[in-house]
Amino acid sequence: MNDQAKLPRILFLCSANACRSQMAEGWLRYFQSGKFEALSAGIEAHGLNPIAVEVMAEAGIDISQQQSNTIEELSPFRTDYVISVCNQARKRCPKLPAAVKKIHASFDSPPLLAIEADNNEKALMHYRRVRDEIRDFVRNIDAALAA
Repeated sequence: MNDQAKLPRILFLCSANACRSQMAEGWLRYFQSGKFEALSAGIEAHGLNPIAVEVMAEAGIDISQQQSNTIEELSPFRTDYVISVCNQARKRCPKLPAAVKKIHASFDSPPLLAIEADNNEKALMHYRRVRDEIRDFVRNIDAALAA
């Protein structure tokens, strides 16, 4: 058995597995790669959001090779924690085994906020803000897991 198989698994769940959950997966790999195995999935899979990839790269995190999956594609899966990162995922999350600890940490949707932006730079500001909020959450993930 490899070391990765022994690590507790954290699955970040979002509505589309395109942006927020992908960012969270990237941050967890960066901050806690030796402590947790990071996964992400969506209620649906809409593909990796290129602007999420761009703003994560600005922070030195490469998520460009991550895959957009549905939670069903990862089932049956062994996971220890499922963290929903949006309200839709929380509402539509399928029934999980009782042993899985469920945590909710809602973040704004950068693509929805960016629609209202006057220009590209303002749109990027939404992505960057949410990226940094997710970074701060993941950096302190132990507190969320212990709650």
